[in-house]
Amino acid sequence: MVGASPGWLAILGEAFRKLSPQAQWKNPVMFVVYLGSVVTTLLWIGALMGHADASAGFIFAIAVWLWFTVLFANAAEALAEGRGKAQAEALRASRKRVHAKVLREARYDATWYMATSDEITTGMLVLVEAGNTIPADGEVVLGVASVDESAITGESAPVVRESGGDFCSVTGGTHVLSDWIIVRVTANPGETFLDRMIAMVEGARRSKTPNEIALNILLVALTLIFLLVCVTLLPFSSLSVALNGSGQLVSITVLIALLVCLIPTTIGALLSAIGIAGMSRMLKANVVAISGRAIEAAGDVDVLLLDKTGTITLGNREASAFLPAPGVDEVTLAEAAQLASMADETPEGRSILVLAQQRFASLRPLEGGVPVPFSARTRMSGVDFDDRLIRKGAASAVRAHVQSLGGTCPPDVDRVVDEVARRGSTPLVVSDGARILGVVELKDIIKSGIREQFAQLHRMGIKTVMITGDNRLTAAAIAAEAGVNDFLAEATPEDKLKLIRQYQAEGRLVAMTGDGTNDAPALAQADVAVAMNSGTQAAKEAGNMVDLDSNPTKLLQVVEVGKQMIMTRGALTTFSVANDLAKYFAIIPAAFVATYPSLARLNVMGLHSPTSAILSAVIFNALIIIVLVPLALRGVRYRPASAQQLLSRNLLIYGVGGLIAPFIGIKLIDLVLAPFM
Repeated sequence: MVGASPGWLAILGEAFRKLSPQAQWKNPVMFVVYLGSVVTTLLWIGALMGHADASAGFIFAIAVWLWFTVLFANAAEALAEGRGKAQAEALRASRKRVHAKVLREARYDATWYMATSDEITTGMLVLVEAGNTIPADGEVVLGVASVDESAITGESAPVVRESGGDFCSVTGGTHVLSDWIIVRVTANPGETFLDRMIAMVEGARRSKTPNEIALNILLVALTLIFLLVCVTLLPFSSLSVALNGSGQLVSITVLIALLVCLIPTTIGALLSAIGIAGMSRMLKANVVAISGRAIEAAGDVDVLLLDKTGTITLGNREASAFLPAPGVDEVTLAEAAQLASMADETPEGRSILVLAQQRFASLRPLEGGVPVPFSARTRMSGVDFDDRLIRKGAASAVRAHVQSLGGTCPPDVDRVVDEVARRGSTPLVVSDGARILGVVELKDIIKSGIREQFAQLHRMGIKTVMITGDNRLTAAAIAAEAGVNDFLAEATPEDKLKLIRQYQAEGRLVAMTGDGTNDAPALAQADVAVAMNSGTQAAKEAGNMVDLDSNPTKLLQVVEVGKQMIMTRGALTTFSVANDLAKYFAIIPAAFVATYPSLARLNVMGLHSPTSAILSAVIFNALIIIVLVPLALRGVRYRPASAQQLLSRNLLIYGVGGLIAPFIGIKLIDLVLAPFM
């Protein structure tokens, strides 16, 4: 889902199109520069006609560079927007008008009629078979199929979509490669996930974040203050000349140049590009942010809620050992566990079958039993024979089942269950009728490098909380091994929601990931909610970001991109303010030396003449925007550190750098201009 970068001709054309007053007034700082460009152009025309207070060549040079300043700012924004538009065009190319079979009811052999994707609306049932394109967003209600989602995710490997569970969501425009599925449509034409993605990635539609709005207000206030200062300088200059009987009146062209150099043009020109580029960097990570607000919130997050399965662990627990009860041999336990897992289609159930066959290849399933599938309500699976009821499941569930049949749980089995849990594994108890045969140990495998990632988050000042449905002993062991700060065990949707609200009541910003319908309430409550693209429609609707790769660990990258965007804005604001302070030493003495000759002593930079000093400052003011565009788009390099360390580094590099750069840049430009002045 990566579009090509826009060409320079396209960027230049967009920069000129943005010269319209309707586009310019949206950026108050650059609108002032735009008006200054218009006025100096008119003054130059007047100078050609013999009406001017400065030379026509000087006015022309100032006007040209002011127009360049505006164009460079437009180009920075156009370049950032162009990336998003290129990605949007790539998405539009993947959206096609297709035909589909609309079913009367959710049966493969039900009657149907053909309809186009434009005619398919919410609630309709469509049959999508191998080789067909899914016409609209929806959820699988029947069947299972291999689906190619490369047009959306960029991942060439197909994924499995099936009814029930958290992998039933399908996206319009993707292709079914094998088998068939019946999909209940959840979006009307023009409201699909693909349509929303296209709208999201177009930078021009990006809404400003609260911090960006606050910074805009500050920039406008500074601009108004300097505008009032420059407006009052003309009568002061006139009064001084009249009282002293000597000196020259400061020209309007010089005052405009002074104003443009005094106001924060650098950050004003780059502010919009920084925000748009933040969304673009998120897209490079294959995460679609609904708004810039969500990205910025990610940068301020101080609590991360992470699901254990698939985020901290590899996802599927695997059977690692059979631990028989006293008086039971391992073969008997393995045989019963194998039988109880025949109807268990979970990865854990299948791993028990594999372990049993690896350890005891002679085991053969008994015939004639009635399978008992695993259910979340009973938390057990098994098989019923005429004289045997074999069960396998959570310790508390099997214990209750055995007690209902008149049996008891041996203390040694309880001890083994506790030991397995303390190791961070999951104990499953196996019973045959009223007798408990032993424990199957399921081992969670911690992802490689996850502990180092959490240590990095801790250095950022972010608290990590693991969420799991496991019991407290298992959760505590895995949390300790992974290096998270805290955990929530035996978590229900209500527990997740309560925990988020508790942290938010303490003034913290909370981020979490989720993919299931049961995650939707918590995702809606979290400040940053990253929904998995493979998850349910409810989860995607509740989140303010969608991870197209469906990788739960992506939340760590989302936080880094958010922090990088905030740091970039802060760094360039610091540079811009320091930059303006340094420019005062060049332009203020030069602007008023004709009125106050004694100001020549303040020419500490040794500039050639007042005219070259003013023009050099204006040229530097324009060129520095171009120099900083790559940094605004790429972002300041982020390194995990405390807020105090980041502030100190920011002030040292961009504050001191902003003070020094104008002295060097303006002096070099002055040396180039001196022979022509």
